[in-house]
Amino acid sequence: MNAATLPIITAFESSPDQGQGMARDMRVRWALEEVGQPYDVRLVSFETMKQPAHLALHPFGQIPTYEEDGLALFESGAIILHLARRHTGLLPREADARARAVTWMFAALNTVEPPIVELEQAEYIAGDRPWYAELKAMLENRVRVRLAQLAARLGDADWLDSAFSAGDLMMVTVLRRAEDTGLLEDHLNLAAYVARGKARPAYQRAFADQLEVFVRSRPRAP
Repeated sequence: MNAATLPIITAFESSPDQGQGMARDMRVRWALEEVGQPYDVRLVSFETMKQPAHLALHPFGQIPTYEEDGLALFESGAIILHLARRHTGLLPREADARARAVTWMFAALNTVEPPIVELEQAEYIAGDRPWYAELKAMLENRVRVRLAQLAARLGDADWLDSAFSAGDLMMVTVLRRAEDTGLLEDHLNLAAYVARGKARPAYQRAFADQLEVFVRSRPRAP
């Protein structure tokens, strides 16, 4: 594939996470790095995301999107599944193992991530309400339950199902959202699991690329 036909992903022009790799384009960047696929990035502002051109790519006005040879995709899970099926390196060759890896992708997005995101957003939505402390405690308990279940399943294994796969890529990025809560520290095997994912060279390259966007966008001191 030549430079003229590189896939293009979208990312925040000014990310709310200040370059910490929490925005969902990080998942796609990591997947592209894992499979060795060069790509281009189109940075979009919050205003641009609500314009017709971007809404034609992502009907909900979010990021990331993925464009290649006339194909346009949205939703990080769908994009990564597409990449994993098209390139070697993110899904096992054996059929049952491939199916299990895909199952872990869905588990990360549908079972583990929702309570973490709810807890993350609660302070912004209801932090000034008198019942916020009670809500926070309830949401933290939901996250604890999911983390305990996942920790029990992982045990002392390096990855969720033998070798690293797209399931691990997705799960690590989801668990990263819980790092600031302190809840991940209750499970040393999960903390070590996330650290293994972050130590992968492909993750490091992807993180450096998205961090560079934030560094370039910061106002310079007078």
